[in-house]
Amino acid sequence: MSPAESVPTRRVVPVDGIPMSGLFAEAPDARAVIIALHGGGSSAGYFDCPGRPDLSLLRAGAAAGFSVVALDRPGYGTSGAYTDAMWEPTRRVELAYAAVEAILGARPRGAGLFIMAHSNGCELGLRMAVDSRRRDVIGVELAGTGLRYSSTAATILAQVTYTHRPAGLRELIWGPEHIYPTDIVSNVGSSGSPPQEADISTNWAKRDFALLAGQVSVPVRFTAAEHERVWESTPQALSNIAALFTAAPHVEVNRQAECGHNLSLGLAAADYHRSVLSFVERCIREAC
Repeated sequence: MSPAESVPTRRVVPVDGIPMSGLFAEAPDARAVIIALHGGGSSAGYFDCPGRPDLSLLRAGAAAGFSVVALDRPGYGTSGAYTDAMWEPTRRVELAYAAVEAILGARPRGAGLFIMAHSNGCELGLRMAVDSRRRDVIGVELAGTGLRYSSTAATILAQVTYTHRPAGLRELIWGPEHIYPTDIVSNVGSSGSPPQEADISTNWAKRDFALLAGQVSVPVRFTAAEHERVWESTPQALSNIAALFTAAPHVEVNRQAECGHNLSLGLAAADYHRSVLSFVERCIREAC
């Protein structure tokens, strides 16, 4: 099966009366299931680049033998009208796992679940990875996050409000322009953000990242884009991040060439996704 043949389907499933949505690409007799979690102000479509099937994680994953569930995180997509029921992090984890289970049904999961998360999605991703009720997570990929904002990002993000987008914000998140497909920002659009996203952003770097990372007991890969502008990604910064995962059997740090903050939407997204799938393969070998 080629990536072009692995067409994702839109799925909406009920979870305790809340409609949860996402994209699903199924691989026959899947060797593992990848759960993909988008960042802030985005959607599951982040992992299926509009107009560029060659850059789609969902299509590449299914073509390589992995079923891929890209969720609209709780508070996004069809669940956006139910944000009042999602303030507790444990509730968001429950909703996400229940949505995955409903989408997969009785389909094979292979070696287990692999969690791939981007930017603000890393908060949910790590909470899912350390959920004591699950024993089927085989590995984690994190990207587009960190422990400290870059100095430029700190200045710009301090000015952001619900009604004000300061100069430089687009370049911060979407630069440099030449490494993304033409008009990608217009094609992807913005789904807005649920109110919980502000709390996630406030507490992530200074509290939750370290707290959750220390509980992860499966292999971890952390990817920093070559052109990351939001987060500090110096060698020392990456070393500090890797050191957080004290219970993981091993941690890989990856510097992804020709990528910016939104790695899965750039022109080099296919290279990034191949590297993720290679890491999933290694996690499968360790799990078996």
